[in-house]
Amino acid sequence: MTAASQAERTVLEEEFTWLLKEEVHAVLKQLQDILKEASRRFSMPSPGLEGQLKQENFILGSSTMDQVKGVLTVQGEALTQADINIKVTKSSQVMHFAFRDDKQWKLQQIQDARNHVNQALQLLSSRDEGYHFKTGAEVNKLMDAIMLQLTRARNRLTTPASMTLPELAASGLMKMFTPPMPGDVMVNFYINLSKLCLTVYQLHVLQPNSTKNFKSAGSAVVHNPGAMFEYNNTKFEVSHIHKVECVVPWLNDTLVFFTISLQLCQQLKDKISVFSSFWNYRPF
Repeated sequence: MTAASQAERTVLEEEFTWLLKEEVHAVLKQLQDILKEASRRFSMPSPGLEGQLKQENFILGSSTMDQVKGVLTVQGEALTQADINIKVTKSSQVMHFAFRDDKQWKLQQIQDARNHVNQALQLLSSRDEGYHFKTGAEVNKLMDAIMLQLTRARNRLTTPASMTLPELAASGLMKMFTPPMPGDVMVNFYINLSKLCLTVYQLHVLQPNSTKNFKSAGSAVVHNPGAMFEYNNTKFEVSHIHKVECVVPWLNDTLVFFTISLQLCQQLKDKISVFSSFWNYRPF
């Protein structure tokens, strides 16, 4: 090995040691600050009321129709009230429904996303400033674990769960309203990115002597008109579907925090891979 290449190697090793000792912890601190802010968004305190989460009201809107209108009240990961007016397509009669006072609906997507953020924070707190990373592989392993939790958190907000229509009909959500929902109306709430969405299905019963070729619909986030299903020995067809939504600003904030955090993790992994390309035998 020439003196020049030996000197270059020494410089690289010094830079890599500095990366492991100083820069990794600087990135971890940055990640921790961002994710603490993301976690805080899921449980904003109510001003002046210690120990209580902030209640926020959102008006449901659609630019194309006024068949469904309403106001939703969100408190942390719970939908605590839903006040909904539905205009029946056939008769133009307006039906009004609201959550019973003793009921609230857990927004599972928000709860799951928050849990993944907290798991990422636990991973970060397990490597405090006094911890000494010995290899790049060790840093990569931590970054991969954090990125997995953040990707799962983001996916929970960007990918609503698919449900079959019988699952929706049997859902506890259908038992939460007063007056009770009629048998020919179903509703579903879900998160899509930074939006809280409400889908209303109007159904009609397929008569036993119907000549329609019955085919039960599969699982979907939103079912289209014409979708058929059987529930309690009765066959139904979706006649109309109405979808309205409202923007929840703090959900948008959390998605931005996830993106920034994932980029920081990837940038650190990229820096480590630059050093690893200089010497392959070292267990970086």
